[in-house]
Amino acid sequence: MKKILITGANGFIGSFLVEEALKRNYEVYAGIRKTSNTEYLTDPRIKFTELDFADTNFLDLQVSKLPCFDFVIHNAGTTKAFKKKDYFISNYQYTKNIIDALISKKKVSNKFIYMSSLAAYGPGDTLQHNVVSSTDTPKPVTSYGKSKLESEKYLCSLTEFPHIIIRPTVVYGPREKDLFTIFKLINNNLELLVGFKNQQLTFIYVKDLVKAVFQTMESIVINKGYFVSDGNVYDAQSLGDIIKKQLGKKTVRIYVPKHLVRLLALFSEASKYLTCKQPVLNFDKVNELECVNWKCDNTPLIDEFNFKSDYDLNKGIFETIEWYKKSKWL
Repeated sequence: MKKILITGANGFIGSFLVEEALKRNYEVYAGIRKTSNTEYLTDPRIKFTELDFADTNFLDLQVSKLPCFDFVIHNAGTTKAFKKKDYFISNYQYTKNIIDALISKKKVSNKFIYMSSLAAYGPGDTLQHNVVSSTDTPKPVTSYGKSKLESEKYLCSLTEFPHIIIRPTVVYGPREKDLFTIFKLINNNLELLVGFKNQQLTFIYVKDLVKAVFQTMESIVINKGYFVSDGNVYDAQSLGDIIKKQLGKKTVRIYVPKHLVRLLALFSEASKYLTCKQPVLNFDKVNELECVNWKCDNTPLIDEFNFKSDYDLNKGIFETIEWYKKSKWL
């Protein structure tokens, strides 16, 4: 039985990665923190392992006690941080630490998968609206994206360490909490359009993302990166329109001007010093909203792996809403 280590296993994407690995009959090691909520990791076959990415000496000791893995999927990271430097600590330094530990202890026999993001490359151009591709010069517009890019650069410098980089666009589905804010508002008959007109968006349903991860992981391909989307391009209103239709709701649609969005972000950023949490609306989020072209090139994934998404936004939103209702989130 092949062995796989999945870090960040308790999170939204991580828990789906674990489920797929179990379906494929892997011996699954779930890398978690001591304080991790494991409500979605209930299968008795899962072997839990606590990993402290911050303490390199202790991490070396922890890794030395683990078996040699056929594959490692590094999914752990931070999407919202209190300070900008925290993104680089969690998404770059901790990634470097686990990679170095795995290499020094010779714990990866086949391939290391790094879960990056379209944010690492940033948006496409606003004039010709070309799709973002791997041959483009990365221009991330957020601290999150910049920290992911630093990890990619480090990984690519290790030419003897077999790896694959996965760059999903916006990921949605059951258990997701950030976009869920939009679902809640619409369910309460309110729709806020804080994006800017003519914005072109891309999405990937979590199960399709997981399928892409395993297709690339189980292939002979190494040392390449892939953008992952469902292949469609949606305008800024599509997500809200589909959610409204699926919920059978009518909404009051409020358009929030650009200057007001930045003002709201200023207040949200100030509030984090009271809550000690990064708010959903922050300056990085505004930077993303101001960019109109979030198209990415998934043709290499299609050409090399015959990847085909099973979910467009309509189908994915339907299944997501069904889960939210069943779980009494809505």
